[in-house]
Amino acid sequence: MTAVLHAAASDRRLSGLARLLPGVALSAGVGAVAYALQIVETRLFQHPWIEGLVLAILIGAGLRLVWTPSSVWAPGIKFSAKTLLEVAVALLGATVSGAAVVALGPWLLLAIIGVVVLAIVGGYALGRAFGLPPAMALLVACGNAICGNSAIAAIAPVIEAEGEDVAAAIGFTAVLGIAVVLLVPAVGALLGYDATRVGVLAGLTVYAVPQVLAAAAPAGLAAVQTGAVVKLVRVLMLGPVCLILGLLRSGKAEAGRGPKLQQMAPWFILVFLALMATRSLGWLPESVLPTLQTSVSALTLIAMAALGLMVDPRAVVRAGPRVAAVAALSALLIGALALGVIAFLPLG
Repeated sequence: MTAVLHAAASDRRLSGLARLLPGVALSAGVGAVAYALQIVETRLFQHPWIEGLVLAILIGAGLRLVWTPSSVWAPGIKFSAKTLLEVAVALLGATVSGAAVVALGPWLLLAIIGVVVLAIVGGYALGRAFGLPPAMALLVACGNAICGNSAIAAIAPVIEAEGEDVAAAIGFTAVLGIAVVLLVPAVGALLGYDATRVGVLAGLTVYAVPQVLAAAAPAGLAAVQTGAVVKLVRVLMLGPVCLILGLLRSGKAEAGRGPKLQQMAPWFILVFLALMATRSLGWLPESVLPTLQTSVSALTLIAMAALGLMVDPRAVVRAGPRVAAVAALSALLIGALALGVIAFLPLG
């Protein structure tokens, strides 16, 4: 009987893997095309004008405009855009040492907290000024200030937001998040930022933790590491923000109404921290770092292609002009705050 149960479980796992293969293969194919184009750019111009990660997003989004993936492709694309990207972030922790966090310094840590607070307050004020309901205004503001869809999903039950509001906020954030990823390297290059400053800009403005990799990668590994640490501090603000909003709404913390552990610190963030601690304590052999870095790059490339395949630009239209305007202005606000931090703080 036990053997039969094990066989059935094995068959289910194989069936699940088979469902993922088409979408993963498609995402990997788009990523391979993007990487090949980057090689061509490098040979023609000595360096790529558009990085492979950015090309993967653009190619995927362009394909999505003319073709909607069916149920055959969708599971693997979603798996690539979410799970593979989360694995990449988790592995990235091995390349970051505790010294990198300490190197941020107290002033930058305080600045990150200040940016999040000001972005929430300013974004909410913009939403109300444009006539959005309080819950919708708060969802958009927190999504922009902290971590996009994850923040919206975590905060929605705390403030008892309507499903329509959540869907609209997430729909626009998905599109706007891609725009931010594409803009960060361009702005960094235009302003002549070094790797540290590009990393800070990415960490303070990019919505999702994994997308920091794509935004900061053109400036090198140091930018990715800095961006990941800055973004990590920003994400950890989600717990206190949810708690404060819950207290403001109910007057006291009610059982089951606060943020769940996986919302405040998703599994890949916990693994990131564990690997970072392992590296900081010298328990991780230096010889494995090149392999890990290559794995992170490959997984991120596939994930960015999948992310492009998932983004429907028409979601902007469905979200409505007022929500679109508030989200865009909120993104500009946090961008301005980030540029201010970079301009006035002594960054190494």
